[in-house]
Amino acid sequence: MWGKQIEAINPIDLTERALRFWEMNDHSVRIVALGSALIGLSCALMGSYVVTRRLSLFGDTLSHAVLPGIALGFMWAESKNNVSLMIGASIAGFLGISCISFLGRFTKISQDSALGIVLSGFYAVGICMLTRIQKMDYGSQAGLDSYLFGQVSALSTNDLIGIILALGAIIFFLSVCYKELLVTGFDPNFARSIRLPVNLIQYLLWMLLAFCVISSLQVIGVILASALLIIPAATASLLAKRMTSYLLIASLFGAAAGVGGAFLSFFGERLPTGPLIVLVSITFFLLVLFFRPKNGMFSGFIKSKGQSRRFAMENTLKAIYQVMESSEFKSSTIQKLELMNRRGISSGYCQKELNQLVRFGFATTSLEAKSQNNLPRELLVSLTPKGWEQACKTVRNHRLWELYLTNEARYAPDHVHEDAEKIEHVLGEDTVRKLERILSNPKKDPHGKLIPSLVDIQKGWLGTSELEKENYIL
Repeated sequence: MWGKQIEAINPIDLTERALRFWEMNDHSVRIVALGSALIGLSCALMGSYVVTRRLSLFGDTLSHAVLPGIALGFMWAESKNNVSLMIGASIAGFLGISCISFLGRFTKISQDSALGIVLSGFYAVGICMLTRIQKMDYGSQAGLDSYLFGQVSALSTNDLIGIILALGAIIFFLSVCYKELLVTGFDPNFARSIRLPVNLIQYLLWMLLAFCVISSLQVIGVILASALLIIPAATASLLAKRMTSYLLIASLFGAAAGVGGAFLSFFGERLPTGPLIVLVSITFFLLVLFFRPKNGMFSGFIKSKGQSRRFAMENTLKAIYQVMESSEFKSSTIQKLELMNRRGISSGYCQKELNQLVRFGFATTSLEAKSQNNLPRELLVSLTPKGWEQACKTVRNHRLWELYLTNEARYAPDHVHEDAEKIEHVLGEDTVRKLERILSNPKKDPHGKLIPSLVDIQKGWLGTSELEKENYIL
């Protein structure tokens, strides 16, 4: 059993197919495109409240609970009569809501458990009834599968009118009760304190949700209805910060998914419209998830890679400073071998880090003028003024934090190094100034090593005289 596409398409050029859809000259195409967009819009509006109230399973429950009602309507009319099917679905939806409400109010069963019980129970009854229909004299269940998977190609003008009425009722209710829904959804205890009918508003919202699900069955079916309720709203939650913008963004994504799915179904061959609408909606979600401006996974990955690269460069600069410090700054260059020993890394990895420093203007490299004992010439590393400044800042941050932990937090001096290794990369200048004031502008860390001051950082070793270096060390 498969959801149906809009219509069987003649083997014409793909460009002609696309133009044929967007020109909207065919009556059936207009009905399908408009119906899909309106269903996406209404499901997105209701889904916004489903998602924000953490009732995603509730939408799934309602979409499955109407299945026995559809079967009951078919048995009642002894044919596939849309009116009887909708009446049966409405009755089943009402009973499902009543069961959930009853279990929540008169038993100790949690709401998610009640939703699971109603979903599985009603859906099992519906499957049994559909199986029974197959064995009846007045018909197989041919055609009823459209309510399971959707059959947008069967949309008529009357169906479109029903969808418009459902959307109008949703917009009217959400507009009239916007503030009440906002308060009861985000702070029900406060809503009760100001005597708002929380339970009544919740029940009305559930009834409207059932109405929305029933009106969308012809397009996306029982199984996929919950997807169109949840996905556009979940997409909007990644972008919106206020409820008004949340509703607007969710509506746009829902309508766009409806039109996009209808277009792809028309564009291809043997492509079911309902599942395509859901797939388009999922595509929107993934695009927003990965590429949203500030907190997208792709931008987060780029930031993480850049941060890791910066941390690695700062660690290398700090190691160069420490090698120079171990020789009392007698030379402005160090050997690559010394840096490898200090960092405990291989020659290849060390070369990679040095290439990064050179690329960003933090260091320069050169070969020794001549080697000793006919050995290969060593690679020499020198810091640029920019590199010296950054190295001093990293060392200063590290040692200031070590001193702060020992003096103010009463850490043992041999327990502060690992914490300082992490915090040295994220301390801002304002925080550093505060630490210096708290610690009374210290000169040495807990281990007796000099802490580079702001003057030292700005002045730098490069370009200074040997006498100034000796005075600093003394």
